[in-house]
Amino acid sequence: MFIEARHLNKHFDGYEAVKDVTFGVEQGKMAALLGPSGSGKTTILRMIAGLEQQDSGDILIHDRNVNDVPAGKRGIGFVFQNYALFRYMNVYDNIAFGLKVQKKSRSEIRARVTELIELIGLKGLEKRYPNQLSGGQRQRVAFARAIAPDPGLLLLDEPFAAIDAKVRKELRVWLKDMIVQVGITSIFVTHDQEEALEVADDIIILNEGRIEQMGSPMDIYLHPRTPFVAQFAGNSCVVDSLPGFRGFPNLPKGQKILIRPEFVDAFKKDNSQMQPFADRAEDGVITGISFRGNSLEVRLEVHGIPLLTSRSLERREIRLGEHMNVFLHRVYCIEEEHTQVVENELLKDISME
Repeated sequence: MFIEARHLNKHFDGYEAVKDVTFGVEQGKMAALLGPSGSGKTTILRMIAGLEQQDSGDILIHDRNVNDVPAGKRGIGFVFQNYALFRYMNVYDNIAFGLKVQKKSRSEIRARVTELIELIGLKGLEKRYPNQLSGGQRQRVAFARAIAPDPGLLLLDEPFAAIDAKVRKELRVWLKDMIVQVGITSIFVTHDQEEALEVADDIIILNEGRIEQMGSPMDIYLHPRTPFVAQFAGNSCVVDSLPGFRGFPNLPKGQKILIRPEFVDAFKKDNSQMQPFADRAEDGVITGISFRGNSLEVRLEVHGIPLLTSRSLERREIRLGEHMNVFLHRVYCIEEEHTQVVENELLKDISME
């Protein structure tokens, strides 16, 4: 592992912010610390950076214990959510700042800054000041400034939080590509599960100062190990039982049941194309419709259970209060560290061709 955190603990005035946190990130990988506000993710990032001192535990970078190493000597680049650019410096000088601190020669600084300005796609804007740039451009400059001194580790604290939704999505793709090109080991903090799933190689989900689950985005999404992860990673419904639903006669007792939107089909009562499912479907009523840009998010109630599904804009119009046929293809059953997929037994009699 390039960076390791071992049994980190941190208290603030009697409040346990971080509780026995241990994880590692491999060389060249990007890991996300994902969790709600107050879960401890920013505190962990600041401890790794040396901006906060842990009460106990160890931080190792390249097998070197850096517990007593000052922040400025840990070889770490830091990108803040509010950019933290020097307002009185132009783009060139902001990026060059760390190199000047390292006392690099003018020719070395010029070559490195020119290379990074090309990399972040801001050639021609070298003389502009932060207030003359868009939010996305400012964050690109912040990224370039952080990696200019060639740090071994890059830390990003909610790097897209101050940017509007459209630019944020573009920057996610850009950042992922840049990390791959530069090859720098990175850890970023976010409360946005979609962001983490899209950008990170590995995700560390935190809740109330503890790690709930670690793994790849696909593993986290497909195999949530706790009810918290099941609800946090993905827009899902978690229930205790499925009263009235056919096709699930042998659900394990005492386990939480997770239902993802993609497990649910909702179709109009007169939909002839879905006839194989019609006789096996449940009756559901639409309780909410939300526009999601390229689809509708549909909230339904079936036998008193709230469900979510998505609906293509190409399908017929639906309305609040409309009764639909609802077919539940599968569910996840969650018990401590184990996730079990349970298929609807009524599928056995339906040809999927």
